[in-house]
Amino acid sequence: MSSDKPPLLAEATRDLARFGAALRYDDIPADVIARIKLSLLDSLGCCLFGATLPWTQKVAALADLEGAKPVATLLGLGRKTSASLAALVNGTSGHAFELDDIHKESIIHAGSIATPVALGLAELNAQKYGKVSGRDVLTAMVAGYEIGHRVGNAATMSLFFRGFHPQGTSGAFVAAATAARLLNLDATQFQHALGMAGSQAGGLMAAQEGAMVKRFHSGRAAQSGVYAAQLASQGFTGILDALEAPYGGYLSTYSDKPNPSRLTDGLGNEGLGKTWETLNVGYKPHASVTSIHSALDALSELMKEHGVKAADIAKVDTGLSPMTHVHCAWEYKAQGVTAAQMNLYYGMAVIALDGAAFTEQFRETRLADPQILDFISRITAHVDPEIEKMGAPFRHASRVKITARNGQVFEKLSLHRHGSPENPLSPEEVVHKFRNVVAPCMDKSAAEAIIAAVNGFETLTDISSVMPLLGAAVRTPK
Repeated sequence: MSSDKPPLLAEATRDLARFGAALRYDDIPADVIARIKLSLLDSLGCCLFGATLPWTQKVAALADLEGAKPVATLLGLGRKTSASLAALVNGTSGHAFELDDIHKESIIHAGSIATPVALGLAELNAQKYGKVSGRDVLTAMVAGYEIGHRVGNAATMSLFFRGFHPQGTSGAFVAAATAARLLNLDATQFQHALGMAGSQAGGLMAAQEGAMVKRFHSGRAAQSGVYAAQLASQGFTGILDALEAPYGGYLSTYSDKPNPSRLTDGLGNEGLGKTWETLNVGYKPHASVTSIHSALDALSELMKEHGVKAADIAKVDTGLSPMTHVHCAWEYKAQGVTAAQMNLYYGMAVIALDGAAFTEQFRETRLADPQILDFISRITAHVDPEIEKMGAPFRHASRVKITARNGQVFEKLSLHRHGSPENPLSPEEVVHKFRNVVAPCMDKSAAEAIIAAVNGFETLTDISSVMPLLGAAVRTPK
C-alpha cells in the first residue's frame, strides 16, 4: 500500500546520511569531543559492570554457541566473537544496570549502543585493513549520537506513550549511524543503512516491570546497526525514505504526534553541525531510571538539610510529570532487579534508608526487604499540575514533600536532576562514578589504566592496543 500524502520532511533520511558520511574528526568542536570521551568512559564502566550480571552472561553464552570467528572483544568477559554478536552482548551489558548515559528529549541511552558498535567494528576493520585510530572511533560515535538522538527527538514522547521502548527503536538509528561512519560508507550506502535500521527497530515498554529483555533491547539495537551497515556496504538496499515516509515510515508508524522538523534542526550545512545533540547528553549518579532522579535528589537533599532520618518520616508525597507518573509510579512488587530500578517507590525508599540508590541497593537480596516495603507504604505520588504545564522539557522535574512524624513539613521543587545537562556532573564526578561502578569487579590498577586510555583516546593510532585491557575478564562481585 502506497500513500498519496507528502513526506513528513522531504529528503530527511538523505540529509542525515549525507551529514554522517561527510563527518570528519576535524569538523567536531573540542567540547563535543570532550563530551563523547566522557560518554565513552561512562559506557565502558556500564559494560564492564554489566558483564558480571546474569542477563548479560546468558546472552554471551548464546553468542558462544554460534561459534563465530573471534574478531571482536566481549568487554569484561575474556573472549571474542563476531562484530555483530559482540554488539549484541556488549549492548546488553551496557544497558544492564540502568547506569548508562541519557539524552532527555530523545529518551535514548546512546552510549550503551554506540560504544559497542564502534569498538567491535573498529577491531574488525583493523584486522582487515590495518589499524583503526581512536579518532575514527570517536567520530563514529558522534555520528551515532547526532543522528540517533535527532530521530528520537522527532519521534517525541508519543513513541513512548504508545508503548515502544526508545532504546530498542530509535536506538537502532544510533547503531546504524555509528556503524556506517566507522565503515566509511558513502552517503548513499549510509542512507540505505538508516533505511534498514528503521525496519529492525523494536522493543516494548512492558519489559520494564521485571523482564530481562529490557536490557536485550539495547543489544539488539546495536546488532541491528552492525547488520545494516555491513549489508549496505555490500549493496543491500534499505528504505531510502525510512524516516519521512507518510505510510510505513518510522515516524508515521511509531509515533502518533511526530515532530519531523527535529530530524534536521540545527544539523547545519555541508556536513557541519550547528547544534550538537551530543552536548545534550547527561550522566546518571543513581542506578535507576532517569525519570525519577530529580525525586531521589530532592528527597536526599531535604533529609540532609533538615536532619531527617527515615524513621522520622510519616509520609512522602511526590508530584511528577504525566510521563514519569505513567513510567515509574506503579505499584511496587518484588518482581526483579529491573522492576526495582524502574520504580519510583523503591528508589525513594532506598534513598531514605541507605542514602544511596547505586549498585548495592539493587541486589536481589534487597528487593523484598521489609524495611523497604514499610517505607514504600508511606509514599504517594500524583501528577503535579504545575509541572505538567511546564511541558516536555521538564518531564523529569518533581516536587517532593516530606511530612515528619512530629508534624513538620518540608518541600522541594527539583526542576533538573543532578547529572542532566542543566545540572551536570563534572568530568571529575563522571570519572569518580566510573571508579565506583567497576570497583566491585576490577582491580584499581586496571580501572586507572582504562581511565588513562580514554583520557588520551584521540591520540591512539590503533585502538587494538587497548582492547586486551577492556576485554580482560572481570570478577563477579561478592
